[in-house]
Amino acid sequence: MRLNYSIEACASIFEATIIGSSSESITHIYFDSRKIQQANGALFFALSGHSRSGNEFIENAYQQGIRFFVIAKNASSKFHPDALYFQVEEPLTALQQLATHHRKQYTYPVVAITGSVGKTTFKEWIFHCISDKFKVVRSPKSFNSQIGVALSLLEMHENASIAFIEAGISKPGEMKILRDMIQPDFGIFTAFGKAHRENFADNEEHLLEKWTLFRECKLAFIPHTFADLENRLPGNFQVCESYENHHFPIGYSGMLGVLKTFLAYLQFESHQILERINSLPTLALRMEVFEGVNGNTIINDTYNLDFDALSEALIYQRQLAPTKKRIVVIGLSEKHAHERLEIEKLITSFNPDEFHFIPEGKSIPWENFHNAVVLVKAHRDRAFEHEVARGKALKHRTIVEINLSAIKHNVSFYQSRIPKEVKILAMVKASSYGSGADKVAPFLQQSGIRNFGVAFADEGVELRKAGIGISSSIVVMNPDPEHSDLIIEYRLEPAIYSFEQLDEFITALIHKQISAYPIHLKFDTGMHRLGFAPSDKERILAIINSQPEVKIQGIYSHLADADNPIHSEFTQKQLTSFESIVSYFRTNSSDSFLAHILNSEGSLRYPESCYDMIRLGISMYGYTENNQLKASLQGSVSWYSSISQIKAVPKGDFIGYGISYQAIEDMTIAIIPVGYADGFRRSLSNGKGSVFIHGIKCPVVGRVCMDMIMVDISSVDAKINDSVEIIGQNQPMEVFAKSMETIPYEVMTGLSKRMHRVYVEE
Repeated sequence: MRLNYSIEACASIFEATIIGSSSESITHIYFDSRKIQQANGALFFALSGHSRSGNEFIENAYQQGIRFFVIAKNASSKFHPDALYFQVEEPLTALQQLATHHRKQYTYPVVAITGSVGKTTFKEWIFHCISDKFKVVRSPKSFNSQIGVALSLLEMHENASIAFIEAGISKPGEMKILRDMIQPDFGIFTAFGKAHRENFADNEEHLLEKWTLFRECKLAFIPHTFADLENRLPGNFQVCESYENHHFPIGYSGMLGVLKTFLAYLQFESHQILERINSLPTLALRMEVFEGVNGNTIINDTYNLDFDALSEALIYQRQLAPTKKRIVVIGLSEKHAHERLEIEKLITSFNPDEFHFIPEGKSIPWENFHNAVVLVKAHRDRAFEHEVARGKALKHRTIVEINLSAIKHNVSFYQSRIPKEVKILAMVKASSYGSGADKVAPFLQQSGIRNFGVAFADEGVELRKAGIGISSSIVVMNPDPEHSDLIIEYRLEPAIYSFEQLDEFITALIHKQISAYPIHLKFDTGMHRLGFAPSDKERILAIINSQPEVKIQGIYSHLADADNPIHSEFTQKQLTSFESIVSYFRTNSSDSFLAHILNSEGSLRYPESCYDMIRLGISMYGYTENNQLKASLQGSVSWYSSISQIKAVPKGDFIGYGISYQAIEDMTIAIIPVGYADGFRRSLSNGKGSVFIHGIKCPVVGRVCMDMIMVDISSVDAKINDSVEIIGQNQPMEVFAKSMETIPYEVMTGLSKRMHRVYVEE
């Protein structure tokens, strides 16, 4: 968010009374005191929720450095002399007025997206398709509410050329407010379903409320399902022909047709449209996946039981369980009992092994589910979260959260920056850098990735068992000779880096009477790790030409310092050396192979050397040393725990092992169940490390123990079981790594396996 509004301008926009004075400008906004990161120039909107007044959070925001506030005129708030307050009738209305004003500052097209389901999916699809031609502003995540739309519009800036804003409603009258804020030039309607239908008199009222968004658009694109209404539609509505694509289930044909028509309207050629649609990610659901009891994998998708969303979730379950049993659990509320037959019919069409309707007052029979992928869906009013929690594997209460949507975003970013024909090799070694390769790799495969890199053979075996089929290549970068039989059994592809290793692998193939087995040749072009010397190329080719047991599948090398412009001359020498190697084999070998030398950042710095494939490592997870690149990537790893106990410590008492910390005044501490056995290093003892509780920084006091830490919460209103952020929005991965005097690689790979991994999609 890059705002620049004077105090006077804000007062005029809000029609506010000002208390206090300041010559500073407003540069960004907050409405959640738990998410404050940069206080300077920030404006805090004291928004009230269903059960709590926004006034309750003003003092907390002030303590975190906020000095500008939008408050209700009737607010009973303490007024600090060094702060400035805008008094308004309603802070939410003021936020929406600011968003409306901000939107009016830009003349580039604004496209509004609405529908019962698929808004976020379509938004990410269109971004994927046009981001190489347009500078795009789009709603963050699934921000489509009365607050979310305002925040999305405030992301608009002068360097963009088009904006895509999601809009969602739950009751009559809401869409007009959103329309007046967005003032869309064009409209996209994804689908019409049953979400929130209970708040409308009938289907027609529900549909017309949604279409209010498009009343003043130049053109609105709607799916083919409304073709029979074409004579009754407003003149600015265009019905789009359905478009079926073998990469997607037939249920997506309406949205794909809208996408195809809209791309044509943006003047993409037919072949460009086809290429872009064929490369689309297949799914974007708000759900989480985690390990359950009895060897189960649980898909928790209990945010609604809309039929369209249920269909997408069933598709996702089928993709996640290529070899496991599939069980569907439905939490049906009494007021929706009439939907049972229709739900049952939809579920049956996916042929699960079992499905169960859980009536109100009954529990999910987790004890009867074993080694299955269990999808749990429920109506919102069932409050089914506690039932899902019962099925979780009993593990460490400290969790590592992996945002799959962020990983997908990062992959898409690199795909948009390299030639379309260049493949991606996703590095998932060290269990996907600690994030869990058995979950991350299948997700990447569903997103279109077909080449994976691991360090050792057992990691490759894990991927095959997790559902990475033989149509996908798994390259073993550091294969041990004694693992040759395992590599062959699971159709892994070894990276060969020495003549001894090549001879041993060929011998293993001879014993099994196997020919034309794919291998990758690793060359050392200057880094001096594993690899053949460039001068070995003639001898290597002579051996391979005489041995029918192997064929060249790939040739690669590593750049020593691709991300450092200071050493670009050395990098160019490596690239020149590699080019001579590749040229030699292209000229003299009959094998068709993939050449690759660039890592994530190398692909952006030396795009002319992408060859056939690039390797994505830590950047795929959203972490980089390149400050310019950070803004384009999304961090995918968060680390949370909770408070086990709270204690009052009198002045003069000692805390922890070695009595290394003495309280200089009366203080309150919290004990958190995370320690150096989990990856929270002992070097973070005595104030060097910290966590965040309710958005407030809490330093470590005493020494870090194997299984727990103690933190100072004297300035926090906290209670037992409150959430604790170790890595997240307040303390990003890079900041935490710096406090440990290391890099994100080491932090991620050091996260203990005993901690529960939770996988989320948005």
